[in-house]
Amino acid sequence: MNTPYLAEFFEFLRFQSISTDPLYAPQVAACAGWLEQKFQRMGLETRVYPTDGHPIVVARSERKPGMRTLLIYGHYDVQPADPLDQWTTPPFEPTLKDGLVYARGATDNKGQILAHILGVEKTLKETDDLPVNVVFLVEGEEESGSESLGRFLEEHKEELQCDLIAISDTGMVARGIPALTYGLRGILSMDVKLCGAESDLHSGIYGGVAPNPATLLARLIASLHDERFRVAVPGFYDAVVELQDWEREEWARLPLDDDFFKKTIRSHALMGEEGYSAVERAWGRPTAEVNGIGGGYQGQGSKTVIPREAFAKLTFRLVPNQVPEAIEASLCAFLKRICPPQVRMEITPGHGGEPFLCDPHSQDALAARRALVRTWGVEPALIREGGSIPILHTLRRTLGAEILLLGLALPDCACHAPNESFPLENLEAGIRLNQALLEELSRVR
Repeated sequence: MNTPYLAEFFEFLRFQSISTDPLYAPQVAACAGWLEQKFQRMGLETRVYPTDGHPIVVARSERKPGMRTLLIYGHYDVQPADPLDQWTTPPFEPTLKDGLVYARGATDNKGQILAHILGVEKTLKETDDLPVNVVFLVEGEEESGSESLGRFLEEHKEELQCDLIAISDTGMVARGIPALTYGLRGILSMDVKLCGAESDLHSGIYGGVAPNPATLLARLIASLHDERFRVAVPGFYDAVVELQDWEREEWARLPLDDDFFKKTIRSHALMGEEGYSAVERAWGRPTAEVNGIGGGYQGQGSKTVIPREAFAKLTFRLVPNQVPEAIEASLCAFLKRICPPQVRMEITPGHGGEPFLCDPHSQDALAARRALVRTWGVEPALIREGGSIPILHTLRRTLGAEILLLGLALPDCACHAPNESFPLENLEAGIRLNQALLEELSRVR
């Protein structure tokens, strides 16, 4: 690995660009400024746009008539590093160990977007030209819902016009096995709170008399699934598009059996909807998950109280053709119907996003697959992924361009978790992938 690449990567990672916490706003802005300087040194026309949230960085090569234009999207903001006590190295002091760089944001998304930036830079140094026009769009709010980006795209869609969009914010199947991701699940989030008495109560004096929101919340959450782990909300599966035979055959050939998933998540067992393999459930089936639950005393030892309230944070991963708004309406009606009468329910809707699906056999997708072969020397897998990038539909709808998802993340990268990592070999491969992708796309007419 070329030392300058590593030094720049470490600089990029040291910014605590946590978009969800206002306390880190100066760090987010400083990270945007670092990108601005990087693009300017490359000779790209660069501008940092302030928003009501965090800055958006746009950089472009000279737009030459008759050449296709590729927009490369990424984000420089990162997830919070909590829980800090589970990191083996400081999350914002990058550490290189056994070929892996450990830091928050190493994979999601700083390593992946930096690979594209370095690829363009290398091509410009080698040839003083690019085979296609390139526009970089790098935002600072992806991890907090991309609140500003939709409005920004509408206001600047003329200058952001492109023939195609490339994004590396997804994953590979395994080390050395690249993938073209043609589908992502959508998402719907909400908070549910059950309220009982006006204050916590002594569980000895009032136990057996006062309603316990924590107990009733547990029952409510258990009602989300039936005994086969199917979501029990009426109508939840009505619009779901079943997996096609070629998809199930393609995925069955991948080294992603139950043992792989057990090893990856470090668990002795798996759970999920019956009748589907683990990879089919992870990529192609909808889910209901509890992301957080709380209420009452959380400290050391015992405090004998009946909590006045209890809450749960829920997300629902959606697949084609589920519509978030329709699913939300069904969920709210279901939760209100099963809410125990002894408590009052509050539902707070959260962010959402539609499922994403594109044609992995289009001419541009075939060009991307050739670029992946040139980079890794093997045919890429055609996969969907379980995660969500809600802004994809806004990008596609506003700019009128299809999207290629070319991930560089490994399954065990621990993005959004302690000890997130990114292989240096994938940074180097991502540079080569960018160069090959630009060449292959330039040949598509």
